[in-house]
Amino acid sequence: MKTKKIFQLGFLLIAVLTFVAAGCKKDSTSNGKNSDTASLQQLTKDENNVTKISDDASNDANAVLSGATLKMVGPWLCNVTVDSTATANDTIVYYLTYNGLNCNGNIFRTGKQEVRKRVGTVWGQPGTVVLTKLINFHITHVYSGKSMTLNGTRTHENVSGGFIWQLGNGVTSVVHKITGSMQATFDDGSTRTWMIARQHVYTGTLTQLVMTTDGFGSADGYNNLATWGLNRNGEQFYSQITQSIVHKQACDWNPVAGTIIHQVPSDNKTATVSYGYDDNNLPVTGDNCPTRYRIDWVKNGNSGTIFLQLP
Repeated sequence: MKTKKIFQLGFLLIAVLTFVAAGCKKDSTSNGKNSDTASLQQLTKDENNVTKISDDASNDANAVLSGATLKMVGPWLCNVTVDSTATANDTIVYYLTYNGLNCNGNIFRTGKQEVRKRVGTVWGQPGTVVLTKLINFHITHVYSGKSMTLNGTRTHENVSGGFIWQLGNGVTSVVHKITGSMQATFDDGSTRTWMIARQHVYTGTLTQLVMTTDGFGSADGYNNLATWGLNRNGEQFYSQITQSIVHKQACDWNPVAGTIIHQVPSDNKTATVSYGYDDNNLPVTGDNCPTRYRIDWVKNGNSGTIFLQLP
């Protein structure tokens, strides 16, 4: 009788282990542990990184065009030398030379930025257009040591008119549109090239600025594109903002809310990125700043969810 009970217990144990193993295998598939999501994760990281760096450069150009008053807002223009303006025909050119840490002390920058505007135009006037060009704009993240170099040309339009420093003082919002093309070269030698079509709406006050971003680009049947081009794996990608992305000055201009969908048709994969999560992968509440973002991915019939750290 005792031997029979031992046999029954052994059989039951084997059955339980088989069930658990089957369950683990199922979870592994649904959560993507057996699927390659590395390229999708890299795509989202690159998008966050290059967007933040290029937006910082745009803010530097904005500061120059808006005069010294805007220095109170960022603060921007740390370790940046603004060369004497030069006039060529009907164009005024500002040269920004970078050599040192940004104002937050977490990114070391070198290289140049050109800012061009027509003689007689004022950046604060509605419809004013300026051109900016990044020339070997090299950045290194202090804590990770990761680096990249940006080159490219962008067109900036002050749609609404007004200056950012006027917000909360008679001006409720300032709308800018940015279009252009960029290339990033990463420290492993890989490259990323992309087009830009982003609209920024600034609201708030001088000390509590909020920037809301939407995409207005169209290409190959995709709309609401903020960026599109070739990722560092040479794959064509399309990034659509489906819910306005909100950035807060109080959170180091990191995205605190919004949704962007990255699609790579050639490999049948998609990453839907939602912003606004804390270290416990829970939605942030109140005025707390997020530290992570959520990726809901789909690839060749598999799917899953991943949380990653903001840059």
